[in-house]
Amino acid sequence: MDILEIIAKKRDKKELDKEEITFFVNEYTSGKIPDYQAASLIMAIYLNGMTKEETTNLTLAMANSGDILDLSKIASTVVDKHSTGGVGDKVSLILLPLIASLEIPVAKMSGRGLGFTGGTVDKLKSIPGYETEISEEKFIENIQKIGISMISQTLNLAPADKKLYALRDSTATVESIPLIASSIMSKKIASGANKIVLDVTVGKGAFMKNIEQAEKLAKEMIEIGKLANRETVCVLTNMDEPLGYAVGNNLEVKEAIEFLKGNMPEDLKEVVFELGAYMMKLAGKGEDINNNKQLLLENIVNYKAYNKFLELVNNQNGDISYIENPEKFENVKYIEPVYAEKSGSIEEIDAKKIGELACFLGAGRLKKEDEIDDTVGIVLNKKVGDVVEKNEVLAYIHANDNIKLRNVLDELKRVIKISDKSVNKNRVVFSVILNCMKT
Repeated sequence: MDILEIIAKKRDKKELDKEEITFFVNEYTSGKIPDYQAASLIMAIYLNGMTKEETTNLTLAMANSGDILDLSKIASTVVDKHSTGGVGDKVSLILLPLIASLEIPVAKMSGRGLGFTGGTVDKLKSIPGYETEISEEKFIENIQKIGISMISQTLNLAPADKKLYALRDSTATVESIPLIASSIMSKKIASGANKIVLDVTVGKGAFMKNIEQAEKLAKEMIEIGKLANRETVCVLTNMDEPLGYAVGNNLEVKEAIEFLKGNMPEDLKEVVFELGAYMMKLAGKGEDINNNKQLLLENIVNYKAYNKFLELVNNQNGDISYIENPEKFENVKYIEPVYAEKSGSIEEIDAKKIGELACFLGAGRLKKEDEIDDTVGIVLNKKVGDVVEKNEVLAYIHANDNIKLRNVLDELKRVIKISDKSVNKNRVVFSVILNCMKT
């Protein structure tokens, strides 16, 4: 088989067969196909698209390029949750212990953050002592012992996807729905889950900027799931403004702890309960979505979810005294309030810009090798649609560098826009797509 023939075939808008796709993935992963030829094929895919069969074959080839976890020892049904990314997204920290508290096994491998979007692993690592890098054997043992484990992705999980993503990032081919769908689903399949709930974020702080794009991506991933024998549900959620109030690693952990104690921001609550209700349904724990949400609420109120989070942290050698007393988390040098310069209603809090400002403070990475500061970030005091009086606090900046603080302070006053007219709250959950049918 010849890579030049494969490139030419896709260049000419012809469909690649399974053998050709598998050949490309295996040879590129092993280094036998150079980056410049792989880039040519990826660009041809970007320009000409892929059929559902091609996308599924690419997904499975990438999933099979490394380890595939066998979670059958844990349960016959294992449900996984994944988000396409956003700002202030601490959903996994809350939702997964909550799901585990209902005796549904949770096996979660998460990634680090890059750029303005935060990573669940970074948030977990901000808890002193918490071990995110453990063996696959220990990972499975933890789930069998307490029903949950949350770790970083193994080095050999879908290695083809890691190489292809880096290539796409450097060749302006990231925004291709078949390539995005296959990237996400290859990791989910390799992680061992047979049921998948996907939080497809939409808006300024998300990868998909509008509903149409998000629906197309969701339907593509559901089709891949069908052909790969993985039942998949996609929930489309709003990421125009940050989710919840806190943006920054240990700031988000603190907000997650508060949520598990019953102090639930409305937008965050809606996303957690919507995703959770469908995870329960896929796990066979309840067909009625509204009833499932009530059961989730009960395990917040009775502290079962909070106690499961304590158990998770303790089992992975984290210091639970920080969970029991969040004031123990290391503080920043400066906490600066941002005041409203006029009265009115909050019209816009651009999630992407908030994420970029938090990243500038040190909460995120611009390059994979960058170190992050767990303590810095932004805590909002208002949401879109809230009424605000002149000189009222809009947000607090948590910083360790006074020059960066001053820069963010000036910019944040422009990012949080105030209108003289009343403004409606943002819609949080747009729709749920299952079996390519929207509800």
